[in-house]
Amino acid sequence: MEKIIGLGAEALLLRKDGRLIKKRIRKGYRYHELDEKLRKTRTRKEAKLLEKASRLVNVPKIIKSDDETKEIVMDFINGKKLSEALDSFSLEEAKKLCMQIGSSAAKLHDANIIHGDLTTSNMILQEGKIFFIDFGLGFESSKIEDKAVDLHLFRQAFESRHFGKWEDYFNSAIEGYKISKNADAVLKQIAKVESRGRYKGKH
Repeated sequence: MEKIIGLGAEALLLRKDGRLIKKRIRKGYRYHELDEKLRKTRTRKEAKLLEKASRLVNVPKIIKSDDETKEIVMDFINGKKLSEALDSFSLEEAKKLCMQIGSSAAKLHDANIIHGDLTTSNMILQEGKIFFIDFGLGFESSKIEDKAVDLHLFRQAFESRHFGKWEDYFNSAIEGYKISKNADAVLKQIAKVESRGRYKGKH
């Protein structure tokens, strides 16, 4: 029996027999042909990213991907969203988890995988392991700028979700990220990305 567990802007999430089904939903405001093409392309792209990421970090294992039905069937990760669990740990334990996030992000970036929506809401904690989920906004890029923006958005997500502790969390994630071969260049670029954001905010 299928159970709806989530509905996002792009997809319906269903749980069935210990599996998660991500089904891209039709958009009535788009031309039918365009809608079909977009949903098919995005399903294929996300499945490809998940498959590539699975060789580097913890992600749900893909069981099946179907371009025609616009569905990805994957293992259901039975754990807690990190956004709900992180603040329940001691600061030291939470910082260790954040270092784990940072090193995983570094592995993805070194393989030119940009997650596109790095937040603790898109991470599941299961028995001490962090699983990255929802690569729906992800893409492949070797650009330092894209990697810096990925981390900048992560910083903003920390700030809004984990107020009061976000600096400790983010700094620990950056420590973990330093295993990246491009860490220095990416971290320098983050400062530029942030300064652009501050400049825009004044106008």
